[in-house]
Amino acid sequence: MNILLISPTLEGIGGVAQHVRDLIKFLKENGHQVDVISSENTLTIPIKKLKNPSFLISSFFKTKFMKKYDIVHAQHPIAALAMKNVTGKKILTIHAIYSEQIGMLHGKTSSFFSNKYEKNAFVWADAITAGSKEAFNYYSKLNSNVCFIPNGINIRSLPIGIDTRYDKQIIFVGRLSREKGILTILETAKNLPDDVHLIVVGIGPEEKAVVNSVKNNKNVHYLGYQPKEKTIPLIRGSKLLIQPSLAEGISATLLEAMACKTSVIVTNVGGNVELFENNINGILIEPENSEELLKKIISLVNDQTKLELLSKSAFAKVQEYDWPNIGKKYLNLYEKLLES
Repeated sequence: MNILLISPTLEGIGGVAQHVRDLIKFLKENGHQVDVISSENTLTIPIKKLKNPSFLISSFFKTKFMKKYDIVHAQHPIAALAMKNVTGKKILTIHAIYSEQIGMLHGKTSSFFSNKYEKNAFVWADAITAGSKEAFNYYSKLNSNVCFIPNGINIRSLPIGIDTRYDKQIIFVGRLSREKGILTILETAKNLPDDVHLIVVGIGPEEKAVVNSVKNNKNVHYLGYQPKEKTIPLIRGSKLLIQPSLAEGISATLLEAMACKTSVIVTNVGGNVELFENNINGILIEPENSEELLKKIISLVNDQTKLELLSKSAFAKVQEYDWPNIGKKYLNLYEKLLES
């Protein structure tokens, strides 16, 4: 098959970028021709609130005169307008509830317009895939062409090594933004015991708040953006990964932690409740509750037996999300569309 993937991002530690990279690798390994349009090879404005809109416009013009493909696969609604231009069977993948995330980041007005755009994008697609059951249930009410294909992880390709810098090391990896729970983490960090060290990996709009936290808390360590070759050993070397998101799909970072046998504390939202059963393979807490997060951290870092039980169950669960299984679901969908 000749396949065109359109994604607002291809590089970096974000879940969408990683998903697209793994999908490209899987498709090529199975003998398919893959072309990619992303912000890395398309003109965009590298300014917050302008990057995605500029990619929407520039990718639209870039695809205006493109050749025919068997499959045109847009990752994220922002890529849907460019998808519309290209001849071929069209698929739109949504990794979380798009308009809900826009509302958290940019307010109700932006959420209203994103919701209208999203409905148009559905009309342009021959099929829509949702990356979490929460998103599937939400979008199934709006369109009958939605199917559930969860985000995946290429377990075998994870970098090796263990990077343990502190005896009681915990870690956050992700975008430094409110919806990822970084403000809850920084509030929690104010009261961490001196022997519990928090490593923060990532970049984003709340970076200044993280830098200030490092100044005021000697056991908070900000590493900024790190490539996967360094991030995965840090996750593997930590007792806990914490991700108290306000909204979440099937998080690539959480899948990585499960594959690294690192226990997690997450909020009981979105795709988290699909991945984790409380006290069985992870710890679930309420969003924006820094006190509860602190209590769970202190309890778990001092209970190696519980950590091992949680991580063992999580490692068994993550096998369902390995790319050989997820990739086959996409290939089955591609073939079904081509036959129709």
